[in-house]
This record gives sequence, structure tokens and C-alpha cells, in this order.
Amino acid sequence: MNSNHDAKAVTMPELDSVVERLCHPLSLDAVWHRPAQGAAMPSLDELGEIMERLRAAIFPGYFGSARIRRESMRYHLSANLDSIYRKLGEQIVRGLCFSCEGRHEAVPCAECENEGATAALAFMDRLPEIRRLLAGDAQAAYEGDPAASSPGETIFCYPSMHAMFHHRIAHELYKLMVPVIPRIISEMAHSRTGIDIHPGAAIGEDFFIDHGTGVVIGETCILGRSCRLYQGVTLGALSFPKNPDGTLTKGIARHPVLGDNVTVYAGATILGRVTIGSGAVIGGNVWITEDVPAGAKIAQEKPRD
Repeated sequence: MNSNHDAKAVTMPELDSVVERLCHPLSLDAVWHRPAQGAAMPSLDELGEIMERLRAAIFPGYFGSARIRRESMRYHLSANLDSIYRKLGEQIVRGLCFSCEGRHEAVPCAECENEGATAALAFMDRLPEIRRLLAGDAQAAYEGDPAASSPGETIFCYPSMHAMFHHRIAHELYKLMVPVIPRIISEMAHSRTGIDIHPGAAIGEDFFIDHGTGVVIGETCILGRSCRLYQGVTLGALSFPKNPDGTLTKGIARHPVLGDNVTVYAGATILGRVTIGSGAVIGGNVWITEDVPAGAKIAQEKPRD
């Protein structure tokens, strides 16, 4: 069969018309973004490779080489960390240039280069602590789910662990004031697991999300240690204050604070800068917009006869 007859050929004048309309300022201005002096954009592919390399560094034997041995671990880890540092530094610089409002002659500017190298090195120094936190999360998942056969199984299989791996990394970069890159990393996990955690959220040790789908944790949330959430939980903002010009006010504390050992069951919604006291239990499908005292148990009101 002649493929020339399968579809009507598009003539060059028709393509020229599409190009013209896509390049029209009214169409292009709404989506066009040019980093400072035309520097390269952050690369999703490169960030994906960095995350896989970090996974192998933090959980050796689970990811990366399946035959890694303790005797040779120093060699493999050293080479891997060197690659992570160089690649991450470059992506941080791209993120800085993406958000850079200045106009510099050099591409990228020396200031962005210096900030990127400093941030990448500071992040690398936090890797042992990130591993400690993730090991605690894996243990919490094992202890919190009777279906889990071992902490190792949760590392391999649980969406909560995948989401927290990305969050622990993104949160450290967020604290280092790296633009764009932390949000990209968190959205990688969101798209795969359905768990939406803003990189700004501060989450304590030994954290577990059971099942996980549909969980939302906002930017200014603070969670104490040993908290547990179930699927469909929202820790969100109650309202969005606006500036005099009508734009949303950024950076204000607008999300819940959970004390230690708080459990929030499926479908619960907690909104605003409210405090849920330590040891409180929030039942399924409840709506909370006020503080809850420590040790309280909040449930839906039972239907009356």
C-alpha cells in the first residue's frame, strides 16, 4: 500500500500558517519563558537520573547495582556521589538562571554558578541525615502496616516510601532556597504515587502514609514525629489572602500543624493554620478548621434516629 494515499499531505503554506500563529505575540507571550541570558532550562531527564543515583546511594543493594558488597562500596559510592554532585550542581544553576531576574553578560552568571556549587555541596553534606530519616520512615511503615513483611519491602514497594524519598530530598533543596528544582522533584513522585507533598512541608521522623492515593500536604505544614496519614487526607489552606493589587499573598503560614503521634484517617480534611495536638486521632471524612487538643479523638457525629 502506498503511504502517500493514507493521509492528505500537508502543504508548506499550511505549515507556514501554523508557525505564524504559534509565533504570534498574543499566543506566545502567555507561555514563553526565557531564563537569564538564554541559559539552559532544567532537564527532567537529568533530574530523573540524579534521583536514581541518589536512590542507589541512600539504599545500596535495593537500587543500582544488585551485587554491591560492603568491601567495594566505598569505591562505587565515591564515584556515584561525584557524579551526583556535578549533575545536581548544574541543574541547580539552571534553576537559579530560570528564576534570575537580573541580566548578566555571562551565561550563566558567576553569581548563579557560585550559588549552585555552594548549594550542591551543602546538599551532599545532608545525605547521611536524609538516609537516617528515610530508614525511620521505612521502619514506621513496617510497624504501621500488618501487611508489610519487612522494612525492606516498604522501601521496594510502598508509594509512601517513594513519595518520602522524593520529599526528603526536595525539602533539603527547598531549605537551601534552590528555586524550581525541589518542585520538579516533588512532582515526579506526585505523578507516580498520587501523593502531593509540597517540598516546603516540614515532616518529622518516622512518618508513614498508608495506601496514600490522594493525600495532599501543603507548603507550610509542620508535622511532628511518628505521624500517620491514610489515603485521601488533605492538610490544606482554608483561605488565600490577597495583596492590594489582587494577587495572592505568598509565604504566609496557612497550613496545619500536627503534633507528635497524630493519626489522620482516610478522607479527613484539615484546613488553615490550626494545631492538632500530640496524640490526637482524627477520624475518617471529618472536616477540621479549629484547633484540636492533645489526645482528642474526633469522629463524625453518629446519625440520630
